[in-house]
Amino acid sequence: MDVKLGSIFSSTLILVCMLLAIKLLKWAWLRPRKLEKLLREQGLSGNPYRLLIGDMKQLITVMKEEQPRTVNLSDPILPHILPFYTQIIQKYGPRSFAWFGAAPRINISDPELMKEILAKPSVFQKPRPDPIGETIVGGLLFLEDAQWVLHRKIINAAFHVEKLKYFPFLQKMIPAMYACCSEMIEKWGALVSRNGKHVEMDVWPYLEDLSGDMISRTAFGCSHEQGRRIFQLQKEQVKLVLQLLKFSFIPGWRYFPTKTNRRMRGVSREIEAAVRGIIVERERAAERGETIHDDLLGILMESNMNEIQEQGSKKMGMSIADVIEECKLFYFAGSETTSNLLVWTLVMLSKHPDWQARARGEILQVLGMNPPTFDALNQLKTVSMILQEVLRIYPPAPLIIRAPTKTVRLGSMTVPVGAELTLLIAQMHHDPEIWGEDVNEFRPERFANGISSAAKMNFAFLPFSSGPRVCIGQNFAMMEAKMALAMMLRSFHFELSSSYLHAPFPILTLQPQYGAPLILRTL
Repeated sequence: MDVKLGSIFSSTLILVCMLLAIKLLKWAWLRPRKLEKLLREQGLSGNPYRLLIGDMKQLITVMKEEQPRTVNLSDPILPHILPFYTQIIQKYGPRSFAWFGAAPRINISDPELMKEILAKPSVFQKPRPDPIGETIVGGLLFLEDAQWVLHRKIINAAFHVEKLKYFPFLQKMIPAMYACCSEMIEKWGALVSRNGKHVEMDVWPYLEDLSGDMISRTAFGCSHEQGRRIFQLQKEQVKLVLQLLKFSFIPGWRYFPTKTNRRMRGVSREIEAAVRGIIVERERAAERGETIHDDLLGILMESNMNEIQEQGSKKMGMSIADVIEECKLFYFAGSETTSNLLVWTLVMLSKHPDWQARARGEILQVLGMNPPTFDALNQLKTVSMILQEVLRIYPPAPLIIRAPTKTVRLGSMTVPVGAELTLLIAQMHHDPEIWGEDVNEFRPERFANGISSAAKMNFAFLPFSSGPRVCIGQNFAMMEAKMALAMMLRSFHFELSSSYLHAPFPILTLQPQYGAPLILRTL
């Protein structure tokens, strides 16, 4: 009997191993070769498929070589911020693809194709799994279908423009932003005073702290000190992600018990515990009949409770785990977008003192030295033009990835399941056929008549993506940036330091690799 059971077990084990081997063969070799054939038959070109690694070795090598380099402020930055894709397109043309492990990714920079892709989120979704992205941000950014619809509906209550304008939360949000900016301005003023009338300093760490402080206060209100700890932990996560990216194409890589993986899990647990603690305390306060805080978390929880009551079931709302994921997204997306936008704006205005003077003049005319209000910030047209031009040249996310859920026709191509799409936002933003021969120049006047008239083609400006899944916090981020820029420009004049090194590079978002040393002069 034992011999018979042993024989059955051995046969079963052999069968399972054979099935797994066949599955691995299909995933690692047969499917990639079939996809490659389909793409090449349609006139797309790229490197031949290499087993398992695809083009990852080349991508990592190119990125490592390019990241420490610097460029002149007047030079085209596209070859620097997207070096791998620039090389692929130079070699194979715009109808090209690259291999990310066993998956080919088609390069897309045509505005019409991007419009079609982003308008159909049920057809073109984010590739799964994306454990790195989901670990850091999670939430709405990675949800699909019914879950995304539910979360978007609940979160809209916090981010809808009209809600921001008329909801009582606004009355606390604007002063909270103002307080954060005032604290930073006071620090800068003290540094200038100690050095006379001007000081040279790296503004990048201050802007990172400012954006983290603003999102802490507006998201968590009186719990903003705990929020700052979450912000610091997420910054550590970003550094850990950079160490893990080169292994992301290896199946199961995130489960390896490496030091980096263990620390990543530890940081994730600490963030979740901190957010959960804030949320649980809010729920207990609500049960005691206390007023829900007028901050983003409070509005989100109130909207969630209303949805549950309307539907008559907790299953129709967000769980605590869901709310935690959305809070992680608030933090990362909110702080990263604002700090990046502000640092590149200060660099550009230091390089172009005429636009700095125009912005300052408008700010003083509209605001004077009074605390900014929502309506007053919306009257800053020149400031808006400057911010939009900065977002064109330095989009926070230079590219985004989508994958079809079914074989689909896209323009003149048929995109099969298994292939993915790289939407090269930065390349589109720097295309001279779309923006003119002065595409590499800083010219905010492009946006004088609005975004729709800025380029030769529609749908060519996508710093916050577009379509149904457009960044829900874009108006919030722009409000933060206007507030901070207005307060900085009416207090200081900015000049580039001789030690400034221009090195924008995408570390998840587009960041200055050597900081942003500027000279600040009091007005």
